[in-house]
Amino acid sequence: MARRVSVPGADELFRRTVVGGQGTAPAGQADDEAPDQAGSPDQQAPAAPSGRIRHDEKMTVYVTADELLDLEHARLALRRAGLSVDRGRLVREAIVIALTDLEANGQDSMLVHRLTRQ
Repeated sequence: MARRVSVPGADELFRRTVVGGQGTAPAGQADDEAPDQAGSPDQQAPAAPSGRIRHDEKMTVYVTADELLDLEHARLALRRAGLSVDRGRLVREAIVIALTDLEANGQDSMLVHRLTRQ
């Protein structure tokens, strides 16, 4: 006898999260609290990665087999160091690091150097 399993539909899986009728708020921040945008750029704290929250936006990135293997090796190295992270979080952290360096160092950033040597 086959057992029937109920699976949520696509609309339920891909719905936007609503908090207090205002949309999605970052973890630990109420919907009516906007991040502080005042002050000069040198007074703003560097952007923080989103960490383990539900993400409503998606971006597809194509990588080579070697790049994917390197990413998996990095994830396993972090795991051996006691940090259990998935590839998505590892990529989000790397993006924050690269963009923070670009904002702080401009043309002298590692990102600019790597992109101009290709």
